[in-house]
Amino acid sequence: MIELDVQRASNATDLPSDQQLLQWVQAALAAAELTEPAELTIRIVDSEEGQALNRDYRQRDYATNVLSFPFDAEIELPVQLLGDLVICAPVVAREAIEQNKSVLAHWAHMVVHGSLHLLGYDHMDDDDAVTMESLEVAIMATLGFANPYPDELH
Repeated sequence: MIELDVQRASNATDLPSDQQLLQWVQAALAAAELTEPAELTIRIVDSEEGQALNRDYRQRDYATNVLSFPFDAEIELPVQLLGDLVICAPVVAREAIEQNKSVLAHWAHMVVHGSLHLLGYDHMDDDDAVTMESLEVAIMATLGFANPYPDELH
């Protein structure tokens, strides 16, 4: 069971529904074989908040598409708190246009990508990138979306 808290702090009007967000999170967690109850938050923001968070936590002074903040509990909890995803709505919309993708497909990819980061997946080196991206491609296919990395071999 996944409990998803959605915080809408954006003025954007073309946002996915809570049900769509939950479906995408569930697909990512199932593919990563997470079976115990878990909880996470998705906060949808505009560029100003996205830029401030990226600057403060990653020392990069621009709004980015998705930021992942994993939660690391020092004690055992009855539910696994995975952490928070912050998704910048204007960046997702702009990137979808730039990448010739539907906005919905790019939203799904950002939720899947961020959820995998919360589970410890990363793409800092080539081997990890291949592992994570291959899993993303497979998850996106189960959701009915095209390969989000069409220019790369998978």
